[in-house]
Amino acid sequence: MKTYTAVIERCSDTGLYVGYVPGFPGAHSQGETLDELKRNLQEVIEMLLQDGEPELEGEFIGTQNIMVV
Repeated sequence: MKTYTAVIERCSDTGLYVGYVPGFPGAHSQGETLDELKRNLQEVIEMLLQDGEPELEGEFIGTQNIMVV
């Protein structure tokens, strides 16, 4: 079992939750609820892993708050 970190945002136009796994090409989805988004991302990642373990193009490190005056 492997764990991936997803970045989640809420689309201001549709109100949908949108998520993606940084550095994992094709690992993105959306859902009306966070639970639906999680299920959708799990399904997408499982499908992508059928082609073998991907070579990630990047790694999620974290977030920072940037203050601009």
